[in-house]
Amino acid sequence: MLCSGSLPFVLLAAFLFICSTVLSSSHETSHFQPLQTTPTSGKDSEGDYDEVLPPGPTSAEPVEGSFLMLAAQRTRRKDPLNGFKLYTGGWNIDDRHYWASVGFTAAPLFLVAAIWFLGFGLCLLLLCLCHFCCKRSYGYSPMAYALSLIFLILFAIASVIGCLVLYAGQGRFHRSTTKALEYVVSQADTTAQQLRNVSDYFTAAKQIGVDQVFLPSNVQKDIDQIDTKLNSSASNLADRTVENSDDVKDLLDSVRLALLILAALMLLLTFLGFSFSIFGKQYLVYILVTIGWILVTGTLILCGIFLLLHNVTADTCVAMDQWVQSPSAHTALDDILPCLDTGTSQETLLRTKEVTSQLVEVINQVITNVSNINFSPNFPTMYFNQSGPSMPILCNPFHADLTDRICTAGEVDLNNATQVWKDYECQVSKMGICTTTGRVTPTFYDQMASVVNVSYGLYHYGPFLVQLEDCTFARQTFGRIYYDHCPGLRRYSKWVYIGLLMISMGFMFSLIFWAIYGRERRYRLRSKKFQDKSGEGLEGSRVYTKEFVGKFDEYRG
Repeated sequence: MLCSGSLPFVLLAAFLFICSTVLSSSHETSHFQPLQTTPTSGKDSEGDYDEVLPPGPTSAEPVEGSFLMLAAQRTRRKDPLNGFKLYTGGWNIDDRHYWASVGFTAAPLFLVAAIWFLGFGLCLLLLCLCHFCCKRSYGYSPMAYALSLIFLILFAIASVIGCLVLYAGQGRFHRSTTKALEYVVSQADTTAQQLRNVSDYFTAAKQIGVDQVFLPSNVQKDIDQIDTKLNSSASNLADRTVENSDDVKDLLDSVRLALLILAALMLLLTFLGFSFSIFGKQYLVYILVTIGWILVTGTLILCGIFLLLHNVTADTCVAMDQWVQSPSAHTALDDILPCLDTGTSQETLLRTKEVTSQLVEVINQVITNVSNINFSPNFPTMYFNQSGPSMPILCNPFHADLTDRICTAGEVDLNNATQVWKDYECQVSKMGICTTTGRVTPTFYDQMASVVNVSYGLYHYGPFLVQLEDCTFARQTFGRIYYDHCPGLRRYSKWVYIGLLMISMGFMFSLIFWAIYGRERRYRLRSKKFQDKSGEGLEGSRVYTKEFVGKFDEYRG
């Protein structure tokens, strides 16, 4: 009796034990810890109040240049590589202890997968042994038949809903992660391109001059040195960004493909299993139960992997927010979008100011010593028939110590110098002598305009270099990711996790009730046949009795 009548309920009891394991483990490990914002606001970007965790030992303002433990409170998880002590290293994707601690949050799911695989496999083995070895007796219960059919329908619907949730969640999660990644890559590419633009301006400044007047040799030597550093920083940033983005894209594409295949396969098996159970294809049901046993195990493992990915994403979002508050400290987050190193940015900013100031001096020397002096034809190298009002000199935006300087009266700034000087350009003869009133020839004017453009370019990139130096650029990038992209990543990763859990639990129950309903349906049919045969035998006995009584009466008469 145990073999034939109670084994499906043993399967159900085994599954209920697995569910209790999941529930108990959820009390020990919080899989979905809320993203923490600054305690001053009390709300996250979605308008929901998040739990404010007590400040950890790293909550104090870090000393500049010190190492800041990011998301230290959130990442305090048990570390299996360190005797299950709490991990205190903060967010750091290069630390194996961080990965061990965050991976331990998914350990309950991996444990459930192992229990399900071994426990349900043992039950299937016992079922096979009882099918071939035990003497079977048939007992039909209308209540068991009705309940098994109802539960079969309910859990089939739950599995279908789980597949739909998984499909919708993975699509939105993939789009959210792709947009966030594209934004990071675009910001890194913009930084690298601007560094190259600064390098190009330096190269142009080294080569241009006015009336054979060029930058001093020591300044040209400094330009060569800073050019090398700028190109190295730009190439390093671009290479690291491409490498990291390619790795993340490959991971996201692999996860999306696995989720799509899983959703489609589970949906198909749910439909086939339900259909085979309803129409009594018991051997096909057994085949699907065996396949589903393995697939449920894989689904639980995938659910654990995705939970790990969710926790890493959430940790990264918290780390970004904390880094935005203290950008001067050295952190593990520097590897995602590293700031230009302080030494290079400071030197580049100093050289842009120096070269800009020197180029302004080159132009002003030509204006003061050549253009604004009425040379006689006795000085052929200086004479081109200068005449008319004197040209205004170019405003130098820096003092001799390279501090900011305000333009004075009679000076033109870098914004409109070329337009103002255009009025002082003369027309020249074939010999290069002015034939109209003016202070500069077209050749001189073009050279001066080129110098002004280079000077303006270097001066224009000064604020950008300051932003690189104090990490303002990176802080703005991470701040936008936290507020614009992290809420979607958190929301849709939860959708995927819920979808995987619904599929796992729904399909688990479906497997069990496939077997239960198949048994009840088979026993119902056999009981009905037995009753039909019993009815025919009883009717035949009554007819025989009547015939016997009739013959007996005739004999007596």
